[in-house]
Amino acid sequence: MKIRTIALPASALALALALAGCAGTPSGMSSEMPGMNHGASSSSPEFNDADVAFVTGMIPHHQQAVEMADMILAKGGVDERVTELARSIKAAQEPEIETMTAWLEEWGQPAAGMDGMNGMEGMDHGGGMMSDDDMAALEAADGPEASRLFLEQMIQHHQGAIDMAVVEVDAGKNADALALAQTIADAQTAEIATMQGMLAGL
Repeated sequence: MKIRTIALPASALALALALAGCAGTPSGMSSEMPGMNHGASSSSPEFNDADVAFVTGMIPHHQQAVEMADMILAKGGVDERVTELARSIKAAQEPEIETMTAWLEEWGQPAAGMDGMNGMEGMDHGGGMMSDDDMAALEAADGPEASRLFLEQMIQHHQGAIDMAVVEVDAGKNADALALAQTIADAQTAEIATMQGMLAGL
């Protein structure tokens, strides 16, 4: 049945529009109305494939960074500046993992993570990701060697994250994902400079 709104009198059309505005957005449809987000981790409704690729790739990327930080924090004899950096990375990236995971759920997308490796297909340890051998080497290292290896690996890791963030800024659509990508690019660029300085002083 076709609805010919053009034939409605102005008053009836106004009433129909008012009623439509009071109705909820049907499941599966996006709403562009501002102020409809609920919860601190809610994302604006519009997104595209680039947003999904960014989030599903960045979640396991962040998870590996947190794992690397946990390794260094469990060791003795590590440079205090390095342990402080590891704490800072965990503090920044763990909440971002939670936020991005919530976005995927809101967008109706599969969950991402290191366990299922969703979003990691085809990366082949690209994007700055460490290989199993890299992670084993960090796990086995102690003291000054652990400090040096962590910094070298995390610089590479951060560079991969920045590359991913730049792609999102160029091609993404979701306002919240775009903002997070810019935050990641800015913060991790600054951390790379800090880590390079630490390496030079070890």
